[in-house]
Amino acid sequence: MEKIKKKYIGTGAFYRRYLYLALPMILQNAITNLVSFLDNIMVGQLGTEQMSGVAIVNQLIFVYNLAIFGAASAASIFGAQYFGKGDHKGHMYSFRFKLYATLLVTVIAMTLFASRGSQLISLYLTDTTGSGATEVALKYGLQYLAVMLFGLIPFAVNQSYATNIKETGQTMVPMIASFVAVGSNAVLDYLLIFGIGPFPKLGVVGAALATVLARYIEAGIVILWAHTHQTKNRYLEGAYRGFGIPKAELKAILVKGLPLMINEVLWAAGMTTVNQCYSIRGIAVVAGVNIAATITNLFNIVYIQLGACISIIVGQYLGAGDLEEAKDADNKMIAFSVFCCVIVAFCMFVLGRFFPRIYNTTDEIKSLAANFIAVSAMIMPFCSFSHASYFTLRSGGKTFVTFLFDSVFTWVVVVPVAYVLAHFTGLGIVSIYFFVQATELIKVIIGYFMVKSNVWLVQMV
Repeated sequence: MEKIKKKYIGTGAFYRRYLYLALPMILQNAITNLVSFLDNIMVGQLGTEQMSGVAIVNQLIFVYNLAIFGAASAASIFGAQYFGKGDHKGHMYSFRFKLYATLLVTVIAMTLFASRGSQLISLYLTDTTGSGATEVALKYGLQYLAVMLFGLIPFAVNQSYATNIKETGQTMVPMIASFVAVGSNAVLDYLLIFGIGPFPKLGVVGAALATVLARYIEAGIVILWAHTHQTKNRYLEGAYRGFGIPKAELKAILVKGLPLMINEVLWAAGMTTVNQCYSIRGIAVVAGVNIAATITNLFNIVYIQLGACISIIVGQYLGAGDLEEAKDADNKMIAFSVFCCVIVAFCMFVLGRFFPRIYNTTDEIKSLAANFIAVSAMIMPFCSFSHASYFTLRSGGKTFVTFLFDSVFTWVVVVPVAYVLAHFTGLGIVSIYFFVQATELIKVIIGYFMVKSNVWLVQMV
């Protein structure tokens, strides 16, 4: 027992350091997801078709967001190690790579959404009742997408700066910027969706406009702070004096980071494909999954951000060459993450059924959403472990392994299970949702053996 305690339970100082990084990130994402939840409710007051159209576009933008995270993360695995080593010039080159990569992804996404938006949205619309609701949902989806395109550039630039700032251990500033942005988003949502006071009633267009304005506010705060505090952000020294990245650094980032970038895109595309499989069961399922996802994301932030902190702390240890310390910290952080998520999952299971009642929609959709939430709560602790395993492997640069572990698994296992069950069985949609979510148990087993093998204990810089 004493041996297990020593391996998996840390000291007070250890948890203080971990939580000092994690809590601002958790709070930041909690506020962001809370506003997304409120935004979802406000759009839901307009009608099921409006809510469904916006939800589908947000699925598409989710793929873009993950592509941006992948582009930034490709350099972040080096950035955390460069900072741990005290190599500020190397950290600067990783920042340049992020900026170039995220802007390139943004240009590609804007071109695709502008030229193929209607076809992409239509993939998620199946009219099972003959009511014509899908055409109405498509119309609102296109209106929402047209405005959201203008928010992609500030999002990309903000992620380039914010991830570098977090690698230095300064998670408070991105959190504060996010607080201001989401507060602005919430207020503008209310004013512009419903036309309060002198503001016009814009409906789904108002929801999109509020989000875009909030993204410019957030990016402005982060960029301004970074450039006015260069002693804390030494990677900005010379960042814009020249545009090049040394061949050795560029090659290293591409070799290690390209699988990570591709992984994020393919994983996000896989998840949207799974949702597309669900959508063939009708627009009520689209609405139910949207409500459940909005609420589930609110609870999932705990394990998502605890996992992200693993890559920062373990990456710093690895960069400094402290391999045993990295291994010890990783064991304790994984155990802590799973423990926290057992508690969070229990709360979500108990409280989750009440959230759908807030929405102005049909009883069928509310019931579906409540069942989806219950299933997600049961699977959450397993997701926590596999997520922590993913970030452990990534911190040591095992990006090809994470590519197999994440996106290849999604496309080889999760997507086929969803497709076959949705198209070729008579199972109800809740049962299909459960079996698809339960594939996470396979990832838990794979992740356990990969982390235990210590293949990730590598100093790369």
